[in-house]
Amino acid sequence: MKTKLTIITLFLSLFTLHAQNTYTSKVLDSLSQKPIEYASIFFNSKNGVITNANGEFNITIKQTIKPTDSLVISCLGYEEKRIALLNFNEDIIYLQQKVVDLSEVVITNKEYTVDEIIEKIKEGFATNYHTNYAKRKLFFRESYYTELDKGEVNLKKSTIPEFNQKLIDSLIDLAPKNTSSHTELLGELYGKVEANQPQKMEVLKAARLYDKTADINFENYEKRFNEIFRKYIKRDSYFKIKSGWFSTKEEIDSSLFGDEKKQENKATEVLVAQQKKRDSIRKVNFLKYRKANIHKLENDNFIDEDNDLNFIHKSNRYEFEILDYAFINDNFAYVIAFKPKRREDWSGTMYVDTEDFAIVRLDYKNVKPLRKFGLLGISLKEYLKEGTMIFQKNDNEKYSLKYMDETFGQQVGIKRPIKIVEKNKNVKGRRKQNELNGDFHFIVKNIEKIELIVFETNLIAETDFKNFKENPKVKPTYLSKYDPEFWKGYNIIEPNQIIRDFKAIEN
Repeated sequence: MKTKLTIITLFLSLFTLHAQNTYTSKVLDSLSQKPIEYASIFFNSKNGVITNANGEFNITIKQTIKPTDSLVISCLGYEEKRIALLNFNEDIIYLQQKVVDLSEVVITNKEYTVDEIIEKIKEGFATNYHTNYAKRKLFFRESYYTELDKGEVNLKKSTIPEFNQKLIDSLIDLAPKNTSSHTELLGELYGKVEANQPQKMEVLKAARLYDKTADINFENYEKRFNEIFRKYIKRDSYFKIKSGWFSTKEEIDSSLFGDEKKQENKATEVLVAQQKKRDSIRKVNFLKYRKANIHKLENDNFIDEDNDLNFIHKSNRYEFEILDYAFINDNFAYVIAFKPKRREDWSGTMYVDTEDFAIVRLDYKNVKPLRKFGLLGISLKEYLKEGTMIFQKNDNEKYSLKYMDETFGQQVGIKRPIKIVEKNKNVKGRRKQNELNGDFHFIVKNIEKIELIVFETNLIAETDFKNFKENPKVKPTYLSKYDPEFWKGYNIIEPNQIIRDFKAIEN
């Protein structure tokens, strides 16, 4: 009996291995030889991926391949292509540009003006897009890039020996000049698609790719500052720090010098613990933070007039022009460009289905900073927001988000004078000991890039949502360098070269 079970187990294992096949290739334009991004690669209606910016894709099919099975490659403006899977060996797949017969488009619809099309788009917001309960199987990637554009401290006067250029240089060196981190998540999101609705998520697999030594948080800075202060600062001093209009009193924590048992340290320890707790919220509440973030992305579009991307709702402030017709999702689409008439934010191109007037694809970019702020030497500028959204019909003939690629850029600056006065609480009479004057100027650029692909959107009932139990304690796997084996056998968006080359710096 044991021998029979062993044979059966071996047979099933061999069948399972045989039933999982992975296909990797690159999609190029047959004429220009350039990569085609956002091309859809499908095995069936619920098993597909999208090419990255380099035209690359990787798709895993977990079933036995039959002679009749094939991959379907399609993209806006190109002829659809089918490739048999049984002996797949295509390192490069070429797509030919599709020529649209305008007479076919005219037959399907009357000739609408661009203003009439815009009004029909608005009318369709309530009926064209799915907002009810659904389960969305998805892959999400978020990358953060931080670059220190400027870090200058001009020391004009200092009578404090401990606060010399060496110390200042040490403090400046604490901040990494260039850092990046990447979060990847494969999961299933449950709930109403409409904005501000509660969501539940099952995280199937997740990873965080970052350098722990360059992680900007309170615990890292506390450790580094302590090492410097123990070396340079007297234990009975405190400092009055003034920058601009505000001043603060900074006591030198006695725990810096190893006096852990003193009673006065208790309050400081409580404050430090609270700060560390705040710094770890994003990591501890990974599930809560990520599902809220992804759900917000689903609704960060042109449908809701309260969103930034409200060029349709404010159509009287934009110029629209029908550029051409295209073939997308087996239907014809108007290709309409838009730009602001005066001081609005956006320009881009939208693709509008000629039958139901739904926007099925949108390419957008801001034409001026979205927000600017400056006060007391502190400045903030949101200078970049650009991306692409692609929508696809569900089984109920309503559209939902299929793919989103967005880049957001922000610049933060601090330019202020600074004055530091050292006082000593154990000195009788005049407590002022020393003084430092100078100014500093820092500019940090932050780039956030997100990618979201929804493999399946299945309609569910409210009871399905309520009955689903999530694991709130799920955590991502920490990776110090890119590991191509981590996502092997899973369908994801192929990473860019920056992610592939990522490696944490060893201490």
